[in-house]
Amino acid sequence: MRQHFEALRKVPANHVPLSPLSFLRRAEALHGPRTAVIYGDIRRSWSETARRIRAVASGLAGLGVEKGDTVSVLSPNIPELFELHFALPLCGGVLNTLNTRLEPDTIAYILDHADTKLVIVDRELAPLLSKAFALLGRTLPVVEIVDPNAVDEAPLGGPTYDDLTAANPMPIALPDDEWDAIALNYTSGTSGRPKGVVYHHRGAYLMALGTGTAWQVPPYPVYLSVVPMFHCNGWGHPWLMAMLGATVVFTRAPAAHLILEAIRTHGVTHFGAAPIVLQMLAEAESDAAPFDPAIRVLTAGAPPPPSVLEKTRSMGFDVMQVYGLTETYGHISQCLWQEDWNTLTPAEQAELQAQQGIAFPMVEEVTVIDRNRGAPVPRDGTSQGEIAIRGNTVMAGYYKDAEATAKAFEDGWFWSGDGAVQHENGYVQIRDRLKDVIISGGENISSVEVEAVLYRHDAVQAAAVVAMPHEKWGEVPCAFIELRDGAAATGDEIITFCRTHLAGFKAPKAVLFETLPKTSTGKIQKFQLRDRARAMHS
Repeated sequence: MRQHFEALRKVPANHVPLSPLSFLRRAEALHGPRTAVIYGDIRRSWSETARRIRAVASGLAGLGVEKGDTVSVLSPNIPELFELHFALPLCGGVLNTLNTRLEPDTIAYILDHADTKLVIVDRELAPLLSKAFALLGRTLPVVEIVDPNAVDEAPLGGPTYDDLTAANPMPIALPDDEWDAIALNYTSGTSGRPKGVVYHHRGAYLMALGTGTAWQVPPYPVYLSVVPMFHCNGWGHPWLMAMLGATVVFTRAPAAHLILEAIRTHGVTHFGAAPIVLQMLAEAESDAAPFDPAIRVLTAGAPPPPSVLEKTRSMGFDVMQVYGLTETYGHISQCLWQEDWNTLTPAEQAELQAQQGIAFPMVEEVTVIDRNRGAPVPRDGTSQGEIAIRGNTVMAGYYKDAEATAKAFEDGWFWSGDGAVQHENGYVQIRDRLKDVIISGGENISSVEVEAVLYRHDAVQAAAVVAMPHEKWGEVPCAFIELRDGAAATGDEIITFCRTHLAGFKAPKAVLFETLPKTSTGKIQKFQLRDRARAMHS
């Protein structure tokens, strides 16, 4: 009997590489006449969008982009960046979306580390790219996006994105191997320099399927593009929306008034956003009638304050918190609503909604493990361990960093670095961050990176940066500084110094001068400083 089963093999008829490019093929064939994109005065159908994507892929190939080549993109959420999520994998390239809030030094580092072959840049961001090139010590070939809705800075001299759309469209073909890289995303991690996280076609495909199932998204949603596509490729939502034949609405800037206007004007049904965006919307919308039907919202980046969840529910937002990391393609657990929560007060419901929840359908397992014992923690809501993840939407590994990859995958798990408890119902809840990463408004800030800048100040003898709770941003950097003998500095001076070397959101929002607590070996005891920062806030 066994030999008969073993004789059956994978053949083209029964085994096809998984890739989100399948969703584009489906969208063009099935959803062709339906509206795919709304941006200002632009309206494009799925037929038009798919043809543009296939033309851009051909144009990129004409510029020499080949299989495995990294193409970095510096752009806000606009249709061109959405299209590149399909055009680059179609021509074999690897999409590297750059955080538009980063400082030139980090962008220069990523361009170098990623072995970037070509940069596609929104012309409004061209000055930022020019500064990065200056620090890099060389320029790279550039394609410029000319958006009439943006400030038109001086061109860098390359072809335009519109030039690519004039190429002869290539047919949609799947990769030979679903393990081929589709995207390279950089995360702050715990070191001063970001790590490159490699996504493959298989993971991107399964991420889209799993999200659609977990979020219970019906066909033809109207999706507002708020989650930056430089964050885990917008949590994989661009690929999901093609599968569902969605209408994707763009506002370019995630300003509260633009988001609310888009929701009302276009009948938005779904969007994702960091808690800071939800707070902005709650503050901007005070007296308006709640949305009916409710808008389905995913939130992630940091545990949302229960007060924000309570307020947004009254606004007509059906918010579900999700949890994930760059290394897991974005969200891999959800705080799925339980029927027995219906009888609780809004405040009690919001407290429960702030949990990180249970695994998405495409994730094999999300659990909390006591690494000292090598076993899951009791489901008592108090015993703390580290969140460990296993599944097909875990990264292929860190780019050019085998040692960090091996460490992240020890004992057959991906170790998140997040300390958490597990409740009786299996729901996970973060209690403390094991990594020294501060999540501010959905942006990851490496404390080591900020400390490195502080140490460059002539008056600083020692420095430590920890997270301080903040009503608006969730967390902000708080700097504790030990001055050199005879030196003097003010908090404002330190903050101004940091802002000249870092993106504004990374600069400390509070500075305290004192002798730093240290162990006998001279290591700064950050846990004491975290307690101080929390006490200061309260």
